[in-house]
Amino acid sequence: MILPERLGRPVLRIGAALVALLLGVQPLAAQQAAAPTPATLAGGEASPAPAAPETGSGPGSAPESHSGSGSGSTADHSKFRSLKGPFASGPEVTRACLACHTEAGNQVMHSLHWTWKFDADRTGQTLGKRTLLNSFCGNVSGNEARCTSCHTGYGWTDVRQEPPSDPAAVDCLACHDRSGQYTKLDNAAGHPPLDPVPAGATTITGAKAVAVDLAKAAASVGRPGIENCGSCHFYGGGGDNVKHGDLSSALVQATVATDVHMSKDGAGLVCVDCHVSRSHQVSGSRYDVMAEAPHGLKPGQRRDVATCQSCHGDTPHAATPIGWQLNDHTDRVACQTCHIPEIARGGVATKTWWDWSTAGKLKDGKPYHDEDFIQSDGKALHTYLSTKGDFRWEENVTPHYAWFDGQVRYTTGDDKIDPSAPVEINKVTGSPDDPHSRIWPFKRMAGRQAYDTELNELVHTHVYGPATETAFWTNFDWAKSIEAAMAYLGEPYSGKFDFADTVMYWPATHMVAPADQALGCAECHARNGRMAGVEGTYIPAAVLQPAGKLGMLMVALALAGVLGHGLLRLLGRLRRKAHG
Repeated sequence: MILPERLGRPVLRIGAALVALLLGVQPLAAQQAAAPTPATLAGGEASPAPAAPETGSGPGSAPESHSGSGSGSTADHSKFRSLKGPFASGPEVTRACLACHTEAGNQVMHSLHWTWKFDADRTGQTLGKRTLLNSFCGNVSGNEARCTSCHTGYGWTDVRQEPPSDPAAVDCLACHDRSGQYTKLDNAAGHPPLDPVPAGATTITGAKAVAVDLAKAAASVGRPGIENCGSCHFYGGGGDNVKHGDLSSALVQATVATDVHMSKDGAGLVCVDCHVSRSHQVSGSRYDVMAEAPHGLKPGQRRDVATCQSCHGDTPHAATPIGWQLNDHTDRVACQTCHIPEIARGGVATKTWWDWSTAGKLKDGKPYHDEDFIQSDGKALHTYLSTKGDFRWEENVTPHYAWFDGQVRYTTGDDKIDPSAPVEINKVTGSPDDPHSRIWPFKRMAGRQAYDTELNELVHTHVYGPATETAFWTNFDWAKSIEAAMAYLGEPYSGKFDFADTVMYWPATHMVAPADQALGCAECHARNGRMAGVEGTYIPAAVLQPAGKLGMLMVALALAGVLGHGLLRLLGRLRRKAHG
Protein backbone atom coordinates (compact mmCIF):
# COMPACT_ATOMS: atom_id res chain seq x y z
CA MET A 1 0.00 0.00 0.00
CA ILE A 2 1.07 3.55 -0.61
CA LEU A 3 0.62 6.05 2.23
CA PRO A 4 -1.05 9.36 1.28
CA GLU A 5 1.34 12.32 1.46
CA ARG A 6 -0.63 13.88 4.32
CA LEU A 7 0.01 10.73 6.39
CA GLY A 8 3.50 9.98 5.14
CA ARG A 9 5.24 12.87 6.84
CA PRO A 10 3.73 12.25 10.32
CA VAL A 11 4.65 8.56 10.04
CA LEU A 12 8.20 9.48 9.08
CA ARG A 13 8.39 11.86 12.02
CA ILE A 14 7.14 9.26 14.48
CA GLY A 15 9.48 6.62 13.12
CA ALA A 16 12.45 8.98 13.22
CA ALA A 17 11.64 9.98 16.78
CA LEU A 18 11.34 6.37 17.96
CA VAL A 19 14.59 5.37 16.31
CA ALA A 20 16.33 8.43 17.76
CA LEU A 21 15.10 7.57 21.25
CA LEU A 22 16.13 3.96 21.02
CA LEU A 23 19.54 4.59 19.52
CA GLY A 24 20.37 7.68 21.60
CA VAL A 25 20.81 9.86 18.52
CA GLN A 26 21.97 13.42 19.17
CA PRO A 27 20.13 15.05 16.30
CA LEU A 28 21.55 18.55 16.42
CA ALA A 29 25.14 17.43 16.69
CA ALA A 30 24.66 14.80 14.00
CA GLN A 31 23.12 17.35 11.66
CA GLN A 32 25.53 20.18 12.37
CA ALA A 33 26.33 20.65 8.70
CA ALA A 34 22.64 20.78 7.75
CA ALA A 35 21.29 22.57 10.82
CA PRO A 36 20.56 26.30 10.72
CA THR A 37 23.29 28.65 11.75
CA PRO A 38 22.61 32.06 13.36
CA ALA A 39 22.43 33.40 9.83
CA THR A 40 19.93 30.76 8.71
CA LEU A 41 16.25 31.54 8.86
CA ALA A 42 13.07 29.49 8.88
CA GLY A 43 12.73 26.40 6.75
CA GLY A 44 16.48 26.00 6.39
CA GLU A 45 16.74 28.95 4.00
CA ALA A 46 20.09 30.66 4.25
CA SER A 47 20.26 34.41 4.60
CA PRO A 48 23.34 36.58 4.97
CA ALA A 49 24.12 37.50 8.58
CA PRO A 50 23.71 41.19 9.46
CA ALA A 51 26.88 43.19 9.26
CA ALA A 52 28.50 43.40 12.68
CA PRO A 53 27.99 46.87 14.18
CA GLU A 54 31.07 48.60 15.45
CA THR A 55 31.68 47.89 19.11
CA GLY A 56 34.48 48.47 21.53
CA SER A 57 36.75 45.93 23.10
CA GLY A 58 35.05 46.11 26.47
CA PRO A 59 34.23 48.48 29.30
CA GLY A 60 36.58 51.41 29.23
CA SER A 61 37.57 50.89 25.62
CA ALA A 62 37.17 53.53 22.95
CA PRO A 63 35.04 52.07 20.16
CA GLU A 64 34.53 53.95 16.95
CA SER A 65 31.50 56.21 16.66
CA HIS A 66 28.52 54.93 14.72
CA SER A 67 27.76 58.46 13.62
CA GLY A 68 30.98 59.05 11.74
CA SER A 69 32.02 58.43 8.18
CA GLY A 70 31.34 54.95 6.89
CA SER A 71 28.82 54.07 9.60
CA GLY A 72 25.76 54.48 7.38
CA SER A 73 24.53 57.52 9.29
CA THR A 74 23.87 60.82 7.50
CA ALA A 75 25.13 62.86 10.46
CA ASP A 76 28.58 63.06 12.01
CA HIS A 77 27.92 64.40 15.50
CA SER A 78 31.56 65.37 15.99
CA LYS A 79 30.93 68.20 13.50
CA PHE A 80 28.02 69.78 15.39
CA ARG A 81 29.09 73.01 17.11
CA SER A 82 26.47 72.57 19.82
CA LEU A 83 28.12 69.33 20.91
CA LYS A 84 31.65 70.66 21.25
CA GLY A 85 31.01 71.87 24.82
CA PRO A 86 32.30 72.55 27.29
CA PHE A 87 29.59 70.87 29.39
CA ALA A 88 29.33 71.13 33.15
CA SER A 89 26.79 68.33 33.63
CA GLY A 90 24.94 65.50 31.92
CA PRO A 91 21.69 67.51 31.61
CA GLU A 92 23.59 70.18 29.64
CA VAL A 93 24.50 67.54 27.06
CA THR A 94 20.89 66.39 26.91
CA ARG A 95 19.66 69.94 26.24
CA ALA A 96 22.04 70.12 23.29
CA CYS A 97 20.72 66.78 22.00
CA LEU A 98 17.09 67.89 22.35
CA ALA A 99 17.73 70.98 20.22
CA CYS A 100 17.65 68.63 17.22
CA HIS A 101 16.02 65.48 18.58
CA THR A 102 13.04 67.42 19.86
CA GLU A 103 10.80 64.45 20.71
CA ALA A 104 13.43 62.07 22.10
CA GLY A 105 13.15 63.23 25.69
CA ASN A 106 9.40 62.81 25.79
CA GLN A 107 9.67 59.37 24.17
CA VAL A 108 12.19 58.13 26.74
CA MET A 109 10.07 59.49 29.59
CA HIS A 110 7.20 57.21 28.48
CA SER A 111 9.39 54.10 28.39
CA LEU A 112 9.85 51.34 30.95
CA HIS A 113 13.51 52.32 31.18
CA TRP A 114 12.35 55.67 32.57
CA THR A 115 9.23 54.91 34.60
CA TRP A 116 10.39 51.62 36.14
CA LYS A 117 6.70 50.81 36.14
CA PHE A 118 4.73 48.24 34.15
CA ASP A 119 1.02 47.45 34.31
CA ALA A 120 0.69 43.72 33.67
CA ASP A 121 -2.74 43.44 32.06
CA ARG A 122 -2.87 39.65 32.20
CA THR A 123 -2.07 39.41 35.93
CA GLY A 124 -3.51 42.75 37.06
CA GLN A 125 -0.32 43.65 38.95
CA THR A 126 1.72 46.84 38.75
CA LEU A 127 5.33 45.78 38.35
CA GLY A 128 8.64 47.58 38.04
CA LYS A 129 11.90 48.19 39.90
CA ARG A 130 10.52 51.10 41.90
CA THR A 131 8.01 49.00 43.87
CA LEU A 132 8.94 45.31 43.71
CA LEU A 133 10.95 43.25 46.16
CA ASN A 134 13.67 40.92 44.90
CA SER A 135 16.01 38.30 46.31
CA PHE A 136 19.16 40.34 45.71
CA CYS A 137 19.44 43.79 47.32
CA GLY A 138 15.79 43.66 48.36
CA ASN A 139 14.24 46.93 47.25
CA VAL A 140 14.93 50.30 45.63
CA SER A 141 12.81 52.47 47.93
CA GLY A 142 14.96 53.97 50.66
CA ASN A 143 18.15 53.10 48.76
CA GLU A 144 17.65 55.38 45.77
CA ALA A 145 21.04 57.05 45.47
CA ARG A 146 22.59 53.62 44.98
CA CYS A 147 19.86 51.93 42.92
CA THR A 148 18.90 54.77 40.59
CA SER A 149 22.53 55.14 39.55
CA CYS A 150 21.45 52.78 36.75
CA HIS A 151 18.34 54.81 35.86
CA THR A 152 18.41 56.20 32.32
CA GLY A 153 18.24 59.68 33.75
CA TYR A 154 19.74 62.09 36.22
CA GLY A 155 18.65 62.91 39.76
CA TRP A 156 15.80 60.53 40.64
CA THR A 157 16.26 60.51 44.42
CA ASP A 158 12.80 59.41 45.63
CA VAL A 159 11.00 56.55 43.87
CA ARG A 160 7.86 57.28 45.88
CA GLN A 161 7.52 60.15 43.45
CA GLU A 162 7.53 60.07 39.66
CA PRO A 163 10.90 60.44 37.92
CA PRO A 164 12.05 64.00 37.10
CA SER A 165 9.68 65.78 34.69
CA ASP A 166 12.33 67.88 32.92
CA PRO A 167 13.32 66.20 29.60
CA ALA A 168 16.87 67.43 30.23
CA ALA A 169 17.05 64.85 33.04
CA VAL A 170 17.09 62.08 30.41
CA ASP A 171 20.55 60.54 30.06
CA CYS A 172 21.16 60.26 26.30
CA LEU A 173 24.79 59.26 26.75
CA ALA A 174 24.12 56.13 28.80
CA CYS A 175 22.78 54.44 25.66
CA HIS A 176 24.39 56.40 22.85
CA ASP A 177 27.94 57.23 23.96
CA ARG A 178 30.42 55.49 21.68
CA SER A 179 33.60 57.02 23.10
CA GLY A 180 33.94 54.18 25.62
CA GLN A 181 34.72 56.49 28.54
CA TYR A 182 31.25 57.58 29.69
CA THR A 183 29.91 55.96 32.84
CA LYS A 184 27.88 56.71 35.96
CA LEU A 185 28.85 56.89 39.62
CA ASP A 186 27.45 54.06 41.73
CA ASN A 187 25.88 56.35 44.34
CA ALA A 188 24.88 59.61 42.62
CA ALA A 189 21.36 58.86 41.29
CA GLY A 190 22.52 58.56 37.69
CA HIS A 191 25.11 61.32 37.40
CA PRO A 192 28.53 60.66 35.83
CA PRO A 193 31.87 61.27 37.58
CA LEU A 194 33.17 64.76 36.82
CA ASP A 195 36.19 66.70 38.06
CA PRO A 196 36.95 66.61 40.90
CA VAL A 197 36.12 62.91 41.34
CA PRO A 198 35.61 62.00 45.03
CA ALA A 199 38.36 59.85 46.52
CA GLY A 200 37.53 56.16 46.36
CA ALA A 201 34.58 56.69 44.01
CA THR A 202 33.51 53.76 41.85
CA THR A 203 31.24 53.38 38.84
CA ILE A 204 28.15 51.23 38.33
CA THR A 205 30.40 48.46 37.01
CA GLY A 206 32.59 48.55 40.12
CA ALA A 207 35.55 50.13 38.34
CA LYS A 208 37.51 53.07 39.73
CA ALA A 209 35.73 56.28 38.74
CA VAL A 210 37.58 58.55 36.33
CA ALA A 211 36.31 61.96 35.25
CA VAL A 212 34.18 61.76 32.10
CA ASP A 213 34.88 64.05 29.13
CA LEU A 214 31.28 65.04 28.31
CA ALA A 215 32.20 66.83 25.07
CA LYS A 216 34.04 63.76 23.79
CA ALA A 217 31.08 61.59 24.71
CA ALA A 218 28.59 63.93 23.03
CA ALA A 219 30.58 64.02 19.81
CA SER A 220 30.72 60.23 19.64
CA VAL A 221 27.03 59.37 19.91
CA GLY A 222 25.61 56.59 17.77
CA ARG A 223 23.78 53.29 17.80
CA PRO A 224 24.02 51.52 21.20
CA GLY A 225 26.60 48.77 21.50
CA ILE A 226 26.74 45.76 23.81
CA GLU A 227 28.76 47.65 26.40
CA ASN A 228 26.17 50.46 26.53
CA CYS A 229 23.37 48.09 27.50
CA GLY A 230 25.69 45.94 29.56
CA SER A 231 26.97 48.70 31.82
CA CYS A 232 23.66 48.45 33.66
CA HIS A 233 22.12 45.12 32.67
CA PHE A 234 25.27 43.05 33.23
CA TYR A 235 25.83 44.49 36.72
CA GLY A 236 22.36 44.32 38.28
CA GLY A 237 22.24 43.02 41.84
CA GLY A 238 25.60 44.51 42.76
CA GLY A 239 28.11 42.87 40.43
CA ASP A 240 28.97 41.24 37.13
CA ASN A 241 26.39 38.54 36.23
CA VAL A 242 25.06 38.50 39.80
CA LYS A 243 21.40 38.72 38.84
CA HIS A 244 20.44 37.21 35.48
CA GLY A 245 23.04 34.51 34.96
CA ASP A 246 22.88 34.89 31.16
CA LEU A 247 24.00 38.54 31.07
CA SER A 248 27.64 39.24 31.89
CA SER A 249 30.69 41.13 30.70
CA ALA A 250 31.68 37.92 28.87
CA LEU A 251 29.24 38.99 26.14
CA VAL A 252 31.19 42.15 25.26
CA GLN A 253 33.90 40.11 23.57
CA ALA A 254 31.97 36.83 23.41
CA THR A 255 33.41 33.69 21.90
CA VAL A 256 31.13 31.62 19.69
CA ALA A 257 30.89 29.07 22.51
CA THR A 258 29.64 31.76 24.92
CA ASP A 259 27.05 33.31 22.63
CA VAL A 260 26.76 32.45 18.96
CA HIS A 261 24.73 35.59 18.26
CA MET A 262 26.90 38.22 19.96
CA SER A 263 30.26 36.77 19.03
CA LYS A 264 32.04 38.67 16.27
CA ASP A 265 33.01 35.27 14.90
CA GLY A 266 29.34 34.26 14.94
CA ALA A 267 26.43 36.46 13.90
CA GLY A 268 28.10 39.64 15.21
CA LEU A 269 24.87 41.01 16.66
CA VAL A 270 24.44 43.65 19.36
CA CYS A 271 21.58 43.93 21.85
CA VAL A 272 19.46 46.31 19.77
CA ASP A 273 19.47 43.97 16.79
CA CYS A 274 16.95 41.85 18.70
CA HIS A 275 15.68 44.34 21.27
CA VAL A 276 14.52 46.74 18.61
CA SER A 277 12.83 50.00 19.59
CA ARG A 278 10.13 52.29 18.34
CA SER A 279 10.06 55.79 19.77
CA HIS A 280 12.50 54.58 22.44
CA GLN A 281 10.13 51.78 23.51
CA VAL A 282 12.50 48.82 23.65
CA SER A 283 11.08 45.34 23.03
CA GLY A 284 11.75 42.38 25.27
CA SER A 285 10.70 43.11 28.87
CA ARG A 286 10.99 40.26 31.39
CA TYR A 287 7.64 41.46 32.78
CA ASP A 288 5.87 40.56 29.54
CA VAL A 289 7.69 37.79 27.70
CA MET A 290 6.23 36.46 24.45
CA ALA A 291 6.46 32.77 25.31
CA GLU A 292 4.42 31.80 22.27
CA ALA A 293 5.35 33.50 19.02
CA PRO A 294 2.58 33.87 16.39
CA HIS A 295 2.05 30.64 14.45
CA GLY A 296 3.38 30.67 10.91
CA LEU A 297 5.77 33.53 11.65
CA LYS A 298 8.09 34.26 8.76
CA PRO A 299 11.61 35.72 8.89
CA GLY A 300 11.55 39.50 9.07
CA GLN A 301 8.10 39.72 10.64
CA ARG A 302 7.23 41.05 14.11
CA ARG A 303 10.43 43.00 14.60
CA ASP A 304 8.66 44.85 17.41
CA VAL A 305 9.11 41.83 19.66
CA ALA A 306 12.29 40.12 20.82
CA THR A 307 11.72 36.44 20.05
CA CYS A 308 13.80 33.72 18.43
CA GLN A 309 11.03 33.29 15.87
CA SER A 310 11.41 36.91 14.77
CA CYS A 311 14.46 35.79 12.82
CA HIS A 312 14.27 32.01 12.67
CA GLY A 313 10.54 31.37 12.23
CA ASP A 314 8.69 28.56 14.01
CA THR A 315 10.09 25.72 11.85
CA PRO A 316 13.82 26.47 12.02
CA HIS A 317 15.28 22.98 11.63
CA ALA A 318 16.32 21.30 8.41
CA ALA A 319 13.74 19.45 6.28
CA THR A 320 14.84 15.96 7.36
CA PRO A 321 13.06 13.32 9.46
CA ILE A 322 14.94 14.43 12.57
CA GLY A 323 14.46 18.09 11.66
CA TRP A 324 10.71 17.55 11.31
CA GLN A 325 10.59 15.96 14.73
CA LEU A 326 12.53 18.87 16.25
CA ASN A 327 10.15 21.32 14.60
CA ASP A 328 7.29 19.40 16.20
CA HIS A 329 8.75 20.37 19.60
CA THR A 330 8.40 24.11 19.04
CA ASP A 331 4.76 24.19 20.11
CA ARG A 332 5.71 22.84 23.55
CA VAL A 333 9.38 23.67 24.11
CA ALA A 334 10.98 27.12 23.92
CA CYS A 335 13.95 27.48 21.58
CA GLN A 336 16.04 28.57 24.59
CA THR A 337 15.47 25.26 26.37
CA CYS A 338 17.58 23.29 23.87
CA HIS A 339 19.89 26.05 22.69
CA ILE A 340 20.98 27.41 26.09
CA PRO A 341 22.29 24.23 27.75
CA GLU A 342 24.00 26.18 30.56
CA ILE A 343 24.06 29.76 31.81
CA ALA A 344 26.95 31.67 33.40
CA ARG A 345 29.29 30.59 30.60
CA GLY A 346 32.32 32.47 29.34
CA GLY A 347 34.24 32.65 32.62
CA VAL A 348 31.94 34.84 34.72
CA ALA A 349 30.05 33.11 37.55
CA THR A 350 26.54 33.95 38.73
CA LYS A 351 25.23 34.18 42.27
CA THR A 352 22.79 31.38 43.12
CA TRP A 353 22.37 31.82 46.90
CA TRP A 354 22.22 34.96 49.05
CA ASP A 355 21.61 34.68 52.79
CA TRP A 356 20.89 38.08 54.32
CA SER A 357 20.30 36.53 57.75
CA THR A 358 24.04 36.07 58.36
CA ALA A 359 24.93 39.70 57.54
CA GLY A 360 26.21 41.95 60.31
CA LYS A 361 28.94 39.76 61.78
CA LEU A 362 32.08 41.70 62.75
CA LYS A 363 35.68 40.88 63.60
CA ASP A 364 37.29 43.05 66.27
CA GLY A 365 34.32 45.36 65.92
CA LYS A 366 34.89 45.87 62.22
CA PRO A 367 33.20 44.50 59.07
CA TYR A 368 35.09 41.84 57.13
CA HIS A 369 34.81 39.69 54.02
CA ASP A 370 35.80 36.25 52.74
CA GLU A 371 36.72 35.42 49.14
CA ASP A 372 36.57 31.65 48.83
CA PHE A 373 35.38 31.31 45.22
CA ILE A 374 37.72 31.72 42.25
CA GLN A 375 35.90 31.90 38.94
CA SER A 376 37.51 30.53 35.80
CA ASP A 377 38.89 33.90 34.68
CA GLY A 378 40.93 33.96 37.91
CA LYS A 379 38.92 36.60 39.76
CA ALA A 380 38.24 36.00 43.47
CA LEU A 381 34.61 36.55 44.47
CA HIS A 382 33.28 37.28 47.93
CA THR A 383 31.51 34.43 49.71
CA TYR A 384 30.81 36.49 52.83
CA LEU A 385 30.42 40.20 53.44
CA SER A 386 29.44 41.76 56.75
CA THR A 387 27.21 44.10 54.77
CA LYS A 388 25.42 41.41 52.74
CA GLY A 389 25.80 37.96 54.32
CA ASP A 390 26.74 34.62 52.73
CA PHE A 391 26.84 33.81 48.99
CA ARG A 392 27.22 30.90 46.62
CA TRP A 393 28.52 31.23 43.08
CA GLU A 394 28.33 28.84 40.13
CA GLU A 395 29.50 28.64 36.52
CA ASN A 396 28.07 26.62 33.64
CA VAL A 397 24.80 26.27 35.53
CA THR A 398 22.14 23.84 34.34
CA PRO A 399 18.92 25.86 34.16
CA HIS A 400 15.73 25.19 36.09
CA TYR A 401 12.87 24.23 33.74
CA ALA A 402 9.20 25.14 34.05
CA TRP A 403 6.09 25.76 31.98
CA PHE A 404 5.90 29.47 31.14
CA ASP A 405 3.21 31.55 29.45
CA GLY A 406 5.33 34.71 29.52
CA GLN A 407 3.87 36.09 32.75
CA VAL A 408 5.00 36.18 36.36
CA ARG A 409 3.05 36.95 39.53
CA TYR A 410 5.14 38.74 42.13
CA THR A 411 4.92 38.48 45.90
CA THR A 412 4.57 42.09 47.00
CA GLY A 413 4.97 43.64 50.45
CA ASP A 414 1.28 43.32 51.25
CA ASP A 415 0.95 39.64 50.24
CA LYS A 416 0.68 37.09 53.03
CA ILE A 417 3.42 34.46 52.99
CA ASP A 418 3.96 31.04 54.55
CA PRO A 419 7.47 31.24 56.08
CA SER A 420 7.52 27.48 56.70
CA ALA A 421 8.11 26.91 52.97
CA PRO A 422 10.29 28.75 50.45
CA VAL A 423 8.55 31.95 49.36
CA GLU A 424 8.40 32.45 45.60
CA ILE A 425 9.26 36.10 45.01
CA ASN A 426 7.98 35.74 41.46
CA LYS A 427 5.80 32.78 40.61
CA VAL A 428 6.19 31.68 37.01
CA THR A 429 2.78 31.05 35.46
CA GLY A 430 2.12 28.42 32.82
CA SER A 431 0.72 24.94 32.47
CA PRO A 432 1.08 21.85 30.26
CA ASP A 433 -2.66 22.19 29.62
CA ASP A 434 -2.22 25.70 28.24
CA PRO A 435 -1.47 25.76 24.48
CA HIS A 436 0.18 29.18 24.93
CA SER A 437 2.75 27.87 27.44
CA ARG A 438 6.20 26.51 26.65
CA ILE A 439 8.88 24.77 28.71
CA TRP A 440 11.46 27.46 29.42
CA PRO A 441 14.89 27.56 31.11
CA PHE A 442 15.34 29.79 34.17
CA LYS A 443 18.01 30.81 36.59
CA ARG A 444 16.74 29.80 40.03
CA MET A 445 17.97 32.22 42.69
CA ALA A 446 17.59 31.10 46.31
CA GLY A 447 18.30 32.83 49.59
CA ARG A 448 16.95 34.20 52.83
CA GLN A 449 15.46 37.62 53.47
CA ALA A 450 13.56 39.47 56.17
CA TYR A 451 9.83 39.25 56.88
CA ASP A 452 7.39 40.50 59.53
CA THR A 453 6.70 37.58 61.90
CA GLU A 454 3.39 39.02 63.11
CA LEU A 455 1.94 40.08 59.75
CA ASN A 456 3.63 37.30 57.72
CA GLU A 457 4.68 39.77 55.04
CA LEU A 458 8.03 40.43 53.41
CA VAL A 459 9.57 43.70 54.56
CA HIS A 460 11.62 46.44 52.93
CA THR A 461 15.08 47.27 54.24
CA HIS A 462 17.19 50.42 54.32
CA VAL A 463 20.72 49.23 53.55
CA TYR A 464 22.52 52.07 51.76
CA GLY A 465 23.23 55.52 53.17
CA PRO A 466 26.55 56.31 54.88
CA ALA A 467 25.23 59.51 56.46
CA THR A 468 22.21 57.90 58.17
CA GLU A 469 21.78 56.16 61.51
CA THR A 470 19.51 53.48 60.09
CA ALA A 471 21.40 52.18 57.04
CA PHE A 472 22.37 48.55 57.64
CA TRP A 473 25.60 48.80 55.68
CA THR A 474 26.99 51.30 58.16
CA ASN A 475 25.21 50.38 61.41
CA PHE A 476 24.55 46.62 61.05
CA ASP A 477 21.26 46.86 62.91
CA TRP A 478 18.39 45.04 61.16
CA ALA A 479 15.75 46.40 63.54
CA LYS A 480 16.60 50.00 62.68
CA SER A 481 17.03 49.21 58.98
CA ILE A 482 13.61 47.57 58.60
CA GLU A 483 11.76 50.08 60.76
CA ALA A 484 13.19 53.00 58.78
CA ALA A 485 12.36 51.46 55.39
CA MET A 486 8.78 50.58 56.35
CA ALA A 487 8.21 54.06 57.81
CA TYR A 488 9.65 55.62 54.64
CA LEU A 489 7.01 53.78 52.61
CA GLY A 490 4.22 54.27 55.14
CA GLU A 491 3.72 50.48 55.34
CA PRO A 492 2.48 48.66 58.47
CA TYR A 493 5.16 46.88 60.51
CA SER A 494 4.81 45.01 63.80
CA GLY A 495 8.39 45.62 64.87
CA LYS A 496 9.15 41.88 64.92
CA PHE A 497 11.13 40.19 62.16
CA ASP A 498 12.91 37.02 61.16
CA PHE A 499 14.26 35.57 57.92
CA ALA A 500 12.44 33.29 55.46
CA ASP A 501 13.74 31.12 52.63
CA THR A 502 12.96 32.69 49.26
CA VAL A 503 13.37 31.75 45.62
CA MET A 504 13.25 33.83 42.44
CA TYR A 505 13.23 32.89 38.75
CA TRP A 506 14.96 34.70 35.87
CA PRO A 507 14.12 33.53 32.30
CA ALA A 508 17.26 32.68 30.32
CA THR A 509 17.38 33.87 26.73
CA HIS A 510 21.02 34.89 26.16
CA MET A 511 24.22 32.84 25.89
CA VAL A 512 22.88 30.78 22.98
CA ALA A 513 25.29 27.95 22.21
CA PRO A 514 26.39 26.76 18.75
CA ALA A 515 24.12 24.15 17.17
CA ASP A 516 26.51 21.28 17.90
CA GLN A 517 26.33 22.13 21.61
CA ALA A 518 22.53 22.22 21.80
CA LEU A 519 20.79 19.57 23.87
CA GLY A 520 20.37 16.19 22.22
CA CYS A 521 17.44 13.79 22.62
CA ALA A 522 19.06 11.71 25.34
CA GLU A 523 19.56 14.69 27.67
CA CYS A 524 15.81 15.05 28.09
CA HIS A 525 14.53 11.63 27.02
CA ALA A 526 16.13 9.77 29.91
CA ARG A 527 14.96 8.50 33.27
CA ASN A 528 16.73 11.29 35.17
CA GLY A 529 16.98 13.73 32.28
CA ARG A 530 16.45 17.46 32.36
CA MET A 531 12.67 17.20 32.07
CA ALA A 532 12.33 14.73 34.94
CA GLY A 533 10.97 17.34 37.35
CA VAL A 534 8.73 19.19 34.91
CA GLU A 535 5.04 18.59 35.54
CA GLY A 536 2.95 17.19 32.71
CA THR A 537 5.77 15.95 30.50
CA TYR A 538 5.77 12.46 29.01
CA ILE A 539 9.27 11.29 28.23
CA PRO A 540 9.02 7.77 26.72
CA ALA A 541 12.61 6.70 27.34
CA ALA A 542 12.31 7.81 30.96
CA VAL A 543 9.48 5.43 31.79
CA LEU A 544 9.78 2.44 29.48
CA GLN A 545 11.28 -0.79 30.72
CA PRO A 546 13.32 -2.99 28.33
CA ALA A 547 10.17 -4.81 27.17
CA GLY A 548 8.56 -1.47 26.36
CA LYS A 549 11.59 -0.33 24.41
CA LEU A 550 11.53 -3.61 22.51
CA GLY A 551 7.91 -2.90 21.65
CA MET A 552 8.83 0.56 20.39
CA LEU A 553 11.57 -0.98 18.27
CA MET A 554 9.06 -3.38 16.77
CA VAL A 555 6.71 -0.48 16.00
CA ALA A 556 9.57 1.42 14.36
CA LEU A 557 10.54 -1.61 12.29
CA ALA A 558 6.91 -2.15 11.28
CA LEU A 559 6.66 1.47 10.16
CA ALA A 560 9.89 1.11 8.24
CA GLY A 561 8.50 -2.04 6.59
CA VAL A 562 5.28 -0.27 5.61
CA LEU A 563 7.19 2.65 4.18
CA GLY A 564 9.62 0.36 2.34
CA HIS A 565 6.78 -1.73 0.92
CA GLY A 566 4.98 1.40 -0.22
CA LEU A 567 8.13 2.70 -1.88
CA LEU A 568 8.62 -0.59 -3.75
CA ARG A 569 5.00 -0.54 -4.93
CA LEU A 570 5.45 3.01 -6.18
CA LEU A 571 8.65 2.16 -8.03
CA GLY A 572 6.89 -0.88 -9.57
CA ARG A 573 4.04 1.24 -10.89
CA LEU A 574 6.44 3.79 -12.34
CA ARG A 575 8.43 1.00 -14.06
CA ARG A 576 5.29 -0.52 -15.60
CA LYS A 577 4.15 2.87 -16.91
CA ALA A 578 7.60 3.49 -18.38
CA HIS A 579 7.35 0.22 -20.38
CA GLY A 580 3.86 0.94 -21.64
